Amino acid sequence: MKTLVFSDVHLDVADAGRDARDAFVRFLRQIDPGEVCRVIVLGDLFDFWFEYRHVVFSGYFDVLRAFADLHDGGVELVFVCGNHDFWAGRFLERHLGFTIHDDSCLIDLGGKRTLLMHGDGLNKKDIGYRIYKRIARARPVVWLFGLLHPDWAMGLAQCVSRTSTRVADTPDFSKGSEAAALRAHAERALAAGEADVIMCGHSHHAVIEEYPTPDGAGLYINAGGWLWSRTYVEWEAGEFRLRSFEAEQPPA
Repeated sequence: MKTLVFSDVHLDVADAGRDARDAFVRFLRQIDPGEVCRVIVLGDLFDFWFEYRHVVFSGYFDVLRAFADLHDGGVELVFVCGNHDFWAGRFLERHLGFTIHDDSCLIDLGGKRTLLMHGDGLNKKDIGYRIYKRIARARPVVWLFGLLHPDWAMGLAQCVSRTSTRVADTPDFSKGSEAAALRAHAERALAAGEADVIMCGHSHHAVIEEYPTPDGAGLYINAGGWLWSRTYVEWEAGEFRLRSFEAEQPPA
């Protein structure tokens, strides 16, 4: 059975995001529960997500329904929070069957200790974001944000996300500061024996690279940015492969 891993879909409820949302729903709908036993989201599934007690953002309905159908079909769903959806929780757990991890988590894939994370906050040069991350996850801040009307909250979040999605300082994601920071972190963690495989997203640059570990060699895997390249990782019978769903690029 296969495990599929992806990151940085950045679903946008605005009309401009319709094509990308439709493509992602097609991707979810073609997943066969008879072949895939687990789907792992490494953060930033949504461009913005907040869980009100009685409200769910209607623009995500088709995607949420597709995930619910996968869960009903027996597929295990795992969600590692990213910098755009770190408020994920109760609804995704209770109604869609996700297992939510606020930060990183260690799982076993074919006997390999696999560390899952989104990857935000690892760039020590981005002091502003590291401060923002601490503030935004504080309980009083979450409570205060929950007082906003959902329409206002989504409007505010869309304004903020136009800036925060620009994580790279170059059009080539492979040369961005986030890609370099994640690679360096993975190399150090593998050398220290913290895991056999480190998987993340955030940098939007898809790679599978081998680095030394105390027991031989380990892997650094980045699922890339699904929104930009439709990339995802497929694990089956002990092997990791980078895949791409459809060839089209999302509209500018």
